[in-house]
Amino acid sequence: MKPLLRTIFGLIYGSLLARLVGLLGRLHGVPVARRATRRTFVRNATLGATGVVSAVTGVGFLAWMWPQKTGAFGGVVPVASADIPAVGAKPYRSTAGKFFLVHNDDGLLALYTKCPHLGCSVPWVGPADVPNAFQCPCHGSQYDFNGVLTGGPAPRPMDTMKVLVDGGSVSVDTGTIAQRNAYAPDQSTPFA
Repeated sequence: MKPLLRTIFGLIYGSLLARLVGLLGRLHGVPVARRATRRTFVRNATLGATGVVSAVTGVGFLAWMWPQKTGAFGGVVPVASADIPAVGAKPYRSTAGKFFLVHNDDGLLALYTKCPHLGCSVPWVGPADVPNAFQCPCHGSQYDFNGVLTGGPAPRPMDTMKVLVDGGSVSVDTGTIAQRNAYAPDQSTPFA
């Protein structure tokens, strides 16, 4: 019985005491927090969730679109002396640098593996003496040993990269890609 009386007494006087403290707070200028309505809560929760999702999506999109340099492409790529082909031999392909190193009678020529038509990767398919030494598997463009267009829908020959010869070492500047219309002997870098 005592616990029951204590509980009833606490409820009655506790409620009165809370109201009295609330009145004293109002008299002293302390603002009393209002209860948020259900509509306000749902609106704020929806706006907050939408804002968080938008921020995460925006950060993810920027991270995805930000260019990242991967590999050696875009810089100077060294070619080992053992990889330099003989005159008229099968070209050396650098997958990291995205070029073929061709050794013709005039010297070394670095051909960009990207087709000028629509950007497909052009592989080496035949010996140097055939007119279709490089063939685009996607759209059928064909190029000779020096990368000159021999057939297909491509608008021009394969693009070239600058070859740097310093003594016996060879490197290719993959950041310097040049377009051309036909092959000229001055496009090749002399190599002994």
